[in-house]
Amino acid sequence: MDLVAMCVNDVLTSGAQPLFFLDYLATSKLNSGQLTQVVAGIAQGCRLAGCALLGGETAEMPGFYKPGEYDLAGFCVGIVEKSQMLDGSKVQMGDVAIGLASEGVHSNGFSLVRKIVSESTSDTGTSNWDTCPKMLGGSSLGEVLLTPTQIYVKPVLDALDSGIEIRAMAHITGGGIPENLPRCLGVGQSVQIEPSSWVIPPIFQWLAQAGDVSAQEMFNTFNMGIGFVLIVSPTQAEQTLSWFESLGIAAYTIGEVIEGTGDVIGIPE
Repeated sequence: MDLVAMCVNDVLTSGAQPLFFLDYLATSKLNSGQLTQVVAGIAQGCRLAGCALLGGETAEMPGFYKPGEYDLAGFCVGIVEKSQMLDGSKVQMGDVAIGLASEGVHSNGFSLVRKIVSESTSDTGTSNWDTCPKMLGGSSLGEVLLTPTQIYVKPVLDALDSGIEIRAMAHITGGGIPENLPRCLGVGQSVQIEPSSWVIPPIFQWLAQAGDVSAQEMFNTFNMGIGFVLIVSPTQAEQTLSWFESLGIAAYTIGEVIEGTGDVIGIPE
């Protein structure tokens, strides 16, 4: 499902509705049980995004992949009227950045995650992935870190249909807020954010402590609890917050568009 989420959320940032998705899977030898689980996850992601799974390609490459290993890729196509495409040109000074909560780490930063988990110690003698830190409320690291990426397509498109004028969007993926949020801005604009304005999930606290990772590096690597950002007029900020809260999606006013050179101001150092 993460594969679908990463594609459809990216397409959504232009204001487009995802239409269809195709996948590619390569492995040493096809395992029917494994393949069934993978396709089921892709199909579920497509259902959540409202797009069709048209098909895909599978390749057996013995000697290239180890038994049980596989490589997965995919892409989607979306559609939007040219006049409604979001490219940063509609963003104005003083516009508000609304952050939509993530479901955790999502799909980025896992090279660092694996390093931290592999080097962490378990007092119970269990696998590090089975460790249940107190701050995670009884869930294991594996359970929390495998939580699928949130798919924002339907609630965001429904918000547009309801009359909320979304002027720009950003999918917070690799590089975190500092790298992804500036992509949706216009020329001569920056964003001032307030990191204390939203709830940072406990898994990020654990990663920072266990890996001795600085706050700046955490924000440069992970989404830090914000999976998607909408830029709206100040007059529609409260309406936007209420809309997503009514759908059970936590939303926060996290910042404001200001004059600048395309950077994010307020990231902890």
